[in-house]
Amino acid sequence: MTALRIGIIAGEASGDILGADLIRAIKSRYPNAEFEGVGGPLMIEQGCRSLCEMDRLSVMGIVEPLKRLPELLRLRRFLKSHFLSWQPAIVIGIDSPDFTLNIERYVRERGIKTLHYVSPSVWAWRQGRVKGIAKSVDHMLTLFPFEERFYQEHGVPVTCVGHPLADQIPLTDQRSSARAELDVEDGHPVLAILPGSRSGEVAQLIRPFLETAQWLRRAQPNIEFLIPAANAERKIQILQAIGAFSQDLPVRVVSGQSRTVMAASDVVLMASGTTSLEALLLQRPMVVAYRFGKWSYKLLSRLVKTPFFSLPNLLAQRALVPEVLQDEVRAEVMGPLLLEQLNNANHRESLINEFQCIHRQLAQAASERAADVVLACAGVSNASD
Repeated sequence: MTALRIGIIAGEASGDILGADLIRAIKSRYPNAEFEGVGGPLMIEQGCRSLCEMDRLSVMGIVEPLKRLPELLRLRRFLKSHFLSWQPAIVIGIDSPDFTLNIERYVRERGIKTLHYVSPSVWAWRQGRVKGIAKSVDHMLTLFPFEERFYQEHGVPVTCVGHPLADQIPLTDQRSSARAELDVEDGHPVLAILPGSRSGEVAQLIRPFLETAQWLRRAQPNIEFLIPAANAERKIQILQAIGAFSQDLPVRVVSGQSRTVMAASDVVLMASGTTSLEALLLQRPMVVAYRFGKWSYKLLSRLVKTPFFSLPNLLAQRALVPEVLQDEVRAEVMGPLLLEQLNNANHRESLINEFQCIHRQLAQAASERAADVVLACAGVSNASD
């Protein structure tokens, strides 16, 4: 029997995780399936043949992609040519829409089925992009229900498969084990401070976050503070900011372990991002903050079509957790919000019930569901050989 051929492209670490789990789920049904395209170490470990280093696709910002544009265009042309000659049953793009959707559209116009895994934020801004997406994909896989509704409204075949984090994080509270792992004493309230994983985010947020910690300590003297550093560079940046703060704060900086730090905490102050979903799944009250550059904010405020920017509120479709943006990112605003989250027991109980409901909605065995849709879209039976 001819092996099932699947083209697959991931452009960054989060896509490598999703891709590896998807490959594993498909191979449990089709052990002889072949995967070629672009992947990271996790996808390669599962048997994907990566035709270039995934890091070549991982470019951020405005200037860096422009500098790398000739290389990226060459790689895109190569992948288009390769897929046409290799003739996979389906080509899957995982996130990285600026790179992958163009390839998906090209091969789809030439008779190869396509699927995109992880929706671009088209529901939030530049909604007109959905017309191009409709021409590029036979099926869209989304992580969140509100994304699925958007594509349904625009006539794009779509399935919400849930989020893998919801499958990984248990519904039971992990506070005791997390505190034991980090050697945090019981009996003291703990604030987890997550100023982001990128240098620019930390530069924008660490000072007002530390000032908020100082405000909270005056209101609650026995409170302790934990800051997870995403990597060695961020740890140095955070420690330098604490040193320059010139205030005596009981702050401990932990290398990595952001999930454990949040689980050990009573409340979280964080930059907007996927970590807010982790905090929700860990059932932690939070305040979510973000600061853009002046001109970026002026541009985005005109383009964004959603009233919320944090994932908990987007998932609830209402103001479930406090959001603080731009000039409001200061201690006088965030401190009282955190104190309310910390000390209002009735609010905490209600919030945790809401978080658990969302957790159950998202825990759908995402990789298994995604594999089902891939195989159906590729036109093969969903059974192990």
